[in-house]
Amino acid sequence: MSSVTTANDLLRKVRKIEIRTRALSHQIFAGEYHSAFKGRGMAFSEVREYRYGDDVRSMDWNVTARLRAPYVKVYEEERELTVVLLIDVSSSGAFGTAVRTKRELIAEIAAVLSFSAVINNDKVGALFFSDRVEKFIPPGKGRSHLLHIIREIIEMRPSSGATDIGGALRFLSGALKKKCTAFLLSDMLDVDAEGNPRYEDALKVARGRHDLSVIKVHDPRERTLPALGLVRVTDPETGASAWVDTGRRKMRAAYSAWFRNVEEKERKLFGKYRVDSVDLATDQDYVRGLMAFFGGKS
Repeated sequence: MSSVTTANDLLRKVRKIEIRTRALSHQIFAGEYHSAFKGRGMAFSEVREYRYGDDVRSMDWNVTARLRAPYVKVYEEERELTVVLLIDVSSSGAFGTAVRTKRELIAEIAAVLSFSAVINNDKVGALFFSDRVEKFIPPGKGRSHLLHIIREIIEMRPSSGATDIGGALRFLSGALKKKCTAFLLSDMLDVDAEGNPRYEDALKVARGRHDLSVIKVHDPRERTLPALGLVRVTDPETGASAWVDTGRRKMRAAYSAWFRNVEEKERKLFGKYRVDSVDLATDQDYVRGLMAFFGGKS
């Protein structure tokens, strides 16, 4: 295949995604996008004399001492947001038994969020990660910047298939000193043998510095094993494989219990650090889920 044909195919894919996601962006974020995050970023505007009912936490003690009268700081809401997408490109995203793979669902949601940021005149950046940072596109504006992100979403070929969510979160905390609105798009399958999330410390730090939300994706077949008899299963991230007798009821029950345990520990972790999250399935329309998620944040 010639490079010209490849470029044309890519442009067609980009255009198709743009047409679909632009419409979805307006549908999902018509009013919800900024209202969901209003008040999260505040810029200092001026000081004025204290009025009855003002929050004492807004007192400017330096001015109050100098003028010998109570003064408070006045802030204005920062309408421009800096949005960063943390996009999981590890090999577990290749799994899919329904309409699409997890990776395809993540890609379309990332495109929707990117277009939404541009529509609202916000900066948007993207961090693609596996068990390492595969690529970081610093926040920027404009159509060309947006299309750069979309092309990477389509074309990204990670150098590793493993997952390190904590590493991606630590990179975010180090790369962006100013508070941003960050979305972590992943299946969140980064746990130890007991099902404990391996990214707790990094999540705690990132949540303290940024407005972090998790958009989790899953495939319905991940939660329960079908009774197919003896099958060979392979871990897409490590390549390890084993024969599993899915015909045994105890085997299927043990697997389902393990997966429920993973999800329960995940929910507790998000609750502990007050991280907003939504769980979207590959066999469902994600638009309704995102609308409910952003509507609930506003």
